Amino acid sequence: MIEKHATAVWKGSLKEGGGTLNSQSGALSNLGYTFATRFEGGKGTNPEELIGAAHAGCYAMFLSALMSGEGIVPESIEATSTIALDPTTEGGPTVKTAHLVVKVKAPTDEGKIRELADKAKAGCPISKLLNATVTMELAVL
Repeated sequence: MIEKHATAVWKGSLKEGGGTLNSQSGALSNLGYTFATRFEGGKGTNPEELIGAAHAGCYAMFLSALMSGEGIVPESIEATSTIALDPTTEGGPTVKTAHLVVKVKAPTDEGKIRELADKAKAGCPISKLLNATVTMELAVL
């Protein structure tokens, strides 16, 4: 079992307060976030952006692993994950979708890349973690 952790500390009220995020590795160190950065487009990060980064990174690594298992070494895999938060959901804000946009450059046919890309979308550990619809657009370069 591999375990990783991050810590959030929030101080103050929802709209006037703020928080910091710290990760075990130190990659996040007192990274600030606020109501404005999450719900009003303010400058700074938010949990959905961080989930998107985790999803994109996980997906790209998993697709590379699947391709490598087939003897295909990708020149590049660029993955962007857009996490959609609906703030108006009854019962509170809810993440509804995670949409992957993927660009792959690799020395193999497009059909094989599409097959492996779909497997990676379903099998990536972060995709499996999300209780949201995960969609994808793929461009083979």
